[in-house]
Amino acid sequence: MSAVNDTKFNAAVFLLGGIPGQEDVHLWISIPFCLMYVISIVGNSVILFIIKTDPSLHEPMYIFLSTLAITDLALSISTMPTTLRIYLFNTREISLNACFAQLFFIHSFECIESSVLLLMAFDRFIAICDPLRYASILTLPRIGKMGLLCVLRGMAVMLPLPFLLQQFRYCRSNVLSHCYCINQDVMKIACSDIRVNSIYGLSVTLLTEGLDSLLIFLSYVMILKTVLSITSHAECLRALNTCVSHLCAVLLFYTPMIGLSVVHRRGEGSFPFLKIILGYISLLVPPL
Repeated sequence: MSAVNDTKFNAAVFLLGGIPGQEDVHLWISIPFCLMYVISIVGNSVILFIIKTDPSLHEPMYIFLSTLAITDLALSISTMPTTLRIYLFNTREISLNACFAQLFFIHSFECIESSVLLLMAFDRFIAICDPLRYASILTLPRIGKMGLLCVLRGMAVMLPLPFLLQQFRYCRSNVLSHCYCINQDVMKIACSDIRVNSIYGLSVTLLTEGLDSLLIFLSYVMILKTVLSITSHAECLRALNTCVSHLCAVLLFYTPMIGLSVVHRRGEGSFPFLKIILGYISLLVPPL
């Protein structure tokens, strides 16, 4: 037993999870996943093409939208190949290094998307609360710097995760819960002390997605306060209408992510199917 505990898996692979008990219908399950993947890739690519080719859309709001589309494309490309590989070919194996690389990109793109949603909220805040200074505040060089900062933040805060996971010994079951690798899932099958990784992961989540969602909420409080002070009912509705799509994107992104985090940390044993469904929703629906 001690010899087993002191070594990692000789095969150096994890087994990705699908939907337990539904192996006989994996081919049928793959159909909606394929459709979601194609629609996500084509839809976001069309958004980028339209914004690039139409000069009238070269404005801050659409630049942020194109950045969101790029992030969603990257998130889809990071997750869907392993998902389709399971359901189409029943291939569940993934090497440790490939798994660590995948979870780094998934968490990085999630953090970048959260930052972009915050920038879009800032854009709506300036447009509604301080419209006269909108053009002077959101200049193209400043937007470029903010976008670069979002990317650097996402990559920098998630970079330690794969290196921390590489230090662990994996001597328990190597079967993961999801059809892709995420930090919460991988670290739970380690037989090492995972407190540092757990504390770091929670701290990063609170300081990135948690802080971003709080700032988005505060920005909409200020937006709502400004909109309610508008005397014209038509102008009030027009101002709110510019925020509807962004609010939908925020809800689709943060709601399943928060739910998945809670299930992983608190109710994993009680709601295994809920964890799988939230995992699919959190990474597949926002790009769609």
